[in-house]
Amino acid sequence: MPFVFELLKYILPSVVVFLTAFYILKAFFEQEQKRQETSLKMGIQEKTLPVQIQAYERLVLLLERMQAANLVLRSGSAANVQQMQAMLVQNIRDEFDHNLSQQLYVSFQAWEMVCVAKEDTLKLISTAASQLPENAQIADLAGAILSLSLNPEKTAVQMATDFLKKEARMKFF
Repeated sequence: MPFVFELLKYILPSVVVFLTAFYILKAFFEQEQKRQETSLKMGIQEKTLPVQIQAYERLVLLLERMQAANLVLRSGSAANVQQMQAMLVQNIRDEFDHNLSQQLYVSFQAWEMVCVAKEDTLKLISTAASQLPENAQIADLAGAILSLSLNPEKTAVQMATDFLKKEARMKFF
């Protein structure tokens, strides 16, 4: 029996020291891992922040180009109303396709609003063209597009632009 007490006298302090060292080292390594993860996230954020801001800028620019007045002003020459309509629709689709990757950097709701704005603008062009007689001139189409866009309510393009600006301000400024 005295041998067991003698053995415990040496083993018990060793176990206490081992457990203390184990828990201290475990806490240290967990804290070090969190610090490294935070540092990695900060590095990634440092690199992606400019890309995210640029995405908002590009989508606002896309929406500005989709506004009816800007579409009409930027339109090139066409022989007839149908060609003009096709050219406007193609310009919108090309611009939109060029900016598809920007959806990675904005919220789902923001991207949905951009998509709705695109579809709304395409519908506006189609409606304006369908209201014209067959012998209408290109200027008539431009006038019809502008008159349809002048309703007192905010258009989908304006709402999407406002939403993108608000979201960007909340995220970055």
